[in-house]
Amino acid sequence: MNFDEIIHREETDCIKYDKMEAFLGKGGIIPMWVADMDFATPSFILDALKKRLEHPILGYSYRSEKTMEAIAGWMWRRHGWKINPNQISFSPGVVPAIFLAIQAFSKPSDAVVVQPPVYFPFFSTVSQTQRQLIHNQLLENNGFYTIDFDDLEEKLAKKPSMLLFSNPHNPVGRAWRKEELEKLVDLCYKSGTIIISDEIHSDLILKGFRHIPTAMSHPKAAEITLTLMAPSKTFNIAGLSTSVVIAENADLLKKYNQALEAAHLAQGNIFGNIALEAAYSQGDSWVDSLVHYLQANLQLLDRLCRKHTDKISFRLPEATYLAWVDCRKMGMSDAKLNQFFLNDVGMGVNIGKLFGAGGEGFVRINLAMPRTRVEEALEGLDKALSASKS
Repeated sequence: MNFDEIIHREETDCIKYDKMEAFLGKGGIIPMWVADMDFATPSFILDALKKRLEHPILGYSYRSEKTMEAIAGWMWRRHGWKINPNQISFSPGVVPAIFLAIQAFSKPSDAVVVQPPVYFPFFSTVSQTQRQLIHNQLLENNGFYTIDFDDLEEKLAKKPSMLLFSNPHNPVGRAWRKEELEKLVDLCYKSGTIIISDEIHSDLILKGFRHIPTAMSHPKAAEITLTLMAPSKTFNIAGLSTSVVIAENADLLKKYNQALEAAHLAQGNIFGNIALEAAYSQGDSWVDSLVHYLQANLQLLDRLCRKHTDKISFRLPEATYLAWVDCRKMGMSDAKLNQFFLNDVGMGVNIGKLFGAGGEGFVRINLAMPRTRVEEALEGLDKALSASKS
């Protein structure tokens, strides 16, 4: 595993590089916006795909018992979560799974709770299915975010159908504590609200923290929780459109599967299934090394932010390779902040307002790239911040 290797992704139909100018309005910069990694997909996954390509027919396929056992084994080894293969389903991705869950567990005009600032497809998936968005905004104190439980209890009194929950949280980087999850589940259980728990970053837990699956956090959690996971962020295989849906409540799983099958999406694709099985069977040591490398990248940004505390601030995340950087002291509008990063820094980032209320004045930066590229990007940020003082 060589995380320092520079791999050129241009002209591979790569969104992050080949669509940079179309989406950001500027090319030739360091792209730190799309949340995939610039590291090679692990060789044991590529080898498994190559082996399958030795067979000349790519017909209809299914997820074998071995694949389902690989998923269950990964959940047990990495998270201490004991599940059965018959509690596992599929989706082409976490966002499609959210869409299918909305179809399965609510009807038009029903209310759905989201907790901004949060992964922006949460908003569009709800609004585009004609459901009502209810915001339970996170509380922020010196870069540390918590759930506003008083407000949540008030919002849950309106009996929303579901709550979309990000665990670990994207973009603020929280790995929620057991007591936080217990309180969340307790309130949702009392109000009859289903929790759709997006846990796609659950393998990217940084030193000193742990991931607790929402469904195992409380005695009643499994009854009301649909968990969404995937190997895509962890192993850099997002292009294979393969994710995992888990429900210990058989009725929840049945309703979800009915929506999945109605859309004729249940089969998935051959290569996604093979990659998933290889990842969850062989990926433990690779992920451990990856997280160690990511932690060092994040610490580089932390040191830079400490140098420029009059302009920006940053709290090291508890999970993910995404940095949520507070630029409010710069006094720029979101539009000007975007132009500062594009033109003065030479870095493509996500502007915080994209993540909803509470995101204004922040940027999200993806640090999952070789160290020399991170250093180059941070050198540009250092120079731009120093120049802005004069």
